[in-house]
Amino acid sequence: DINQILHLKTSVQAFKKVGKHAECAISYTTSPVYDIAHFVGLAKELEAMGCYTIAIKDMAGLLTPQSTGDLVKALRSVINLPIHLHSHATSGLSAMSFLKGIEAGATIVDTSNSSFGEGASHSSTESIVAALQDTEYDTGIDLQALQEITAYFRDVRKKYWQFESDFTGVDTRVLINKVPGGMISNLSNQLKEQDELDRRDEVLGENQSVRKE
Repeated sequence: DINQILHLKTSVQAFKKVGKHAECAISYTTSPVYDIAHFVGLAKELEAMGCYTIAIKDMAGLLTPQSTGDLVKALRSVINLPIHLHSHATSGLSAMSFLKGIEAGATIVDTSNSSFGEGASHSSTESIVAALQDTEYDTGIDLQALQEITAYFRDVRKKYWQFESDFTGVDTRVLINKVPGGMISNLSNQLKEQDELDRRDEVLGENQSVRKE
């Protein structure tokens, strides 16, 4: 089970014992088993266990604006902890989902500087900062200062071109195959090493059969 609570108990106790921040994550996916009621139950257990923050970890970018708003609203109605949204931009939905989640009560979102963002990474920091300007959720972060960081790391990225995967843009196939961003880029590299990259869609199709079983 991707959301086994008991596996976390010892770790949470250890974190609290040494005065550190214990953030516990709910791994988000979609299936008849993993619905909002299921995730709400997990969050209540994690709060009772002593977690300081609850994260919604959406590795594949499956959260839609509607499902994000509904899930965060449901969690906020039963827990008092900060809610942290983590979603990859693979499907092209994460930025929209972040906005709905923030409006529903999420207090933390994960982003990436645009020089490394989007695709299998996270929504661009600069874009989210701009989207929240002049709202009650304004971050106060200086966009001009961010642009200086962006310019620097855009050049840094060029030095590592040989490590780039094919998954640097939006790939809506993830909405069907549901393979997380980090896994899909690793899969691409593994198939490339075996000279089987042309069979990627076949492998992703097999994943659907495995999930169904």
